[in-house]
Amino acid sequence: MKLKAALLGAIAVTAVAPAAFAERGEDGHVNVIYWQAPSTMNPYLSGGTKEIEAASLVLEPLARYDETGTLVPYLVTEIPTLDNGGVSEDLTSITWNISPDVMWSDGSPVTAEDVRFTWEYCTAEGGGCAQGAKFNGVEDVEVVDDKTVTVHFSEAKPNPYLPFTGAESPVIQAAQFADCLGAAAPTCTDANFNPIGTGPFTVTDFRVNDVIELAANENYRDPMLPNFATMTLKGGGDAAAAARAVLQTGEFDYAWNLQLAPDVIEEMSQGGVGTPISAFGTLVERIEMNLTDPSPDLPEGERSTVAHPHPFLSDQTVREALSIAIDRDLLVEVGYGQAGRPTCNLVPAPELYASDNTSCMPQDMERAMQMLDDAGYVDTDGDGVRETPDGVKMSMLYQTSTNAVRQDFQALIKEWWEELGFEVELRNVDSSVFFGGDPGSPDTFQRFYADVEMYANNFPGTDPEAYLGAYTCDKIPSPETQWQGENINRYCDPAYEELVAELARTGDLEERGRIARQMNDMLTKDSSIIVGLVDRGRVSAHANSLGGVILNTWDSELWNAADWYRIDE
Repeated sequence: MKLKAALLGAIAVTAVAPAAFAERGEDGHVNVIYWQAPSTMNPYLSGGTKEIEAASLVLEPLARYDETGTLVPYLVTEIPTLDNGGVSEDLTSITWNISPDVMWSDGSPVTAEDVRFTWEYCTAEGGGCAQGAKFNGVEDVEVVDDKTVTVHFSEAKPNPYLPFTGAESPVIQAAQFADCLGAAAPTCTDANFNPIGTGPFTVTDFRVNDVIELAANENYRDPMLPNFATMTLKGGGDAAAAARAVLQTGEFDYAWNLQLAPDVIEEMSQGGVGTPISAFGTLVERIEMNLTDPSPDLPEGERSTVAHPHPFLSDQTVREALSIAIDRDLLVEVGYGQAGRPTCNLVPAPELYASDNTSCMPQDMERAMQMLDDAGYVDTDGDGVRETPDGVKMSMLYQTSTNAVRQDFQALIKEWWEELGFEVELRNVDSSVFFGGDPGSPDTFQRFYADVEMYANNFPGTDPEAYLGAYTCDKIPSPETQWQGENINRYCDPAYEELVAELARTGDLEERGRIARQMNDMLTKDSSIIVGLVDRGRVSAHANSLGGVILNTWDSELWNAADWYRIDE
């Protein structure tokens, strides 16, 4: 099957119809808890899920993905296809028609100029846009008229649905962000904390890494929605407290990402006031290997930059040995139960793109030790820690966010790695800081001032082109990009760059699957810069009194918050 054929109409052209209610805001207040607190409402300044999802209440893309992974229109009249003329026959452009009734929350109309500006904002030099891969291959964004915009690609783009789709790539208002291009982007505090949007809510108060107060957008395109007049999105704490607040005490209506042992969730759900919900998507808990040297002995501005390769993680042998020393089956048992599956992959789904790579399993400590011995990494002074052939102690800082399951994983993996002959120091950082985008913080996952770090990530929709396209040389975080960029490992391989370009121009679905699987294997099996651990099912919870919740693993979990409503009990 050709992707070009799929463009002839396989994509849905109507949005999910919301339930009709008598009056906007009639259900009062709703409380949401994200125990990883958002640090900004601008998803272009952070790749963290907590920022992307919080921002999705206010900022919207032209189209997004529903709970089935189908692309549906939000700010446009329909999804452009070959059949309706929205996608050009040569696949080098896609034209979007903005709905005439869509307005910004300040009452001004959304125009094609806003769409073009969003592209300029994310691609501005020195800005280090966290979603840059969404705009790979975009040559120009043409303003045809006030309500029509055409995205032009530098070559045929069989999958033209990357820019301005999904929660990671919303449209921002040109007037509000006009002075925020490039290096100025992080300095625009008011715009980044209180963006003018098209979504169902507006920000009334934003407290960094704490709480966001929101109110119904009076200019929202559906006069009956949202059903709630106000929302509190509370951040901070931990997953256990968030779960208790919904499943036992009823203090909150919705809790996100209950990263807890399955028996803990089961016990809490006996409280009778809330319900856990779960679904598998593309979320993978992984360890990222730093290919650059994070040593604090280096001058500031040179740590974790390509100027200094890592003294031993630059060697594939070392990375592979560390990977096969991990017992993934035990990690799943300890951390996720039925909501987890062991994986070696970065892309676990959909099936077309999921590699059959099992090279990291089962745990093989004996082979890992032999690999290191054969490569000359031995303990020369008898202190239990190996050294590199040129005498560098193989000591590592292993960091992640603060979370009970992640700390359990750290403890187990530290034990295995120390048995292997490494010295391992553990560090956990408050999740609000770790996943935040503050360019001045030394503790963000993008800055990567550690040897290895662990977290989970996923991609919107069902096509991993932009996700895999993040590992190109130009997307490496650095001081020059305000420490923004998706290529966390600082990976740079011309052969991989060629595959990124090949995937972008390939239309045959089976061939796209083959290329994507090859790219996955280059990052995992062939180089082990990304060490997949667990294919995680998404687990959240909602109060029994909260209706309309549909868990969406292909976009923001808050994608249909406008449709949520209070169930009378």
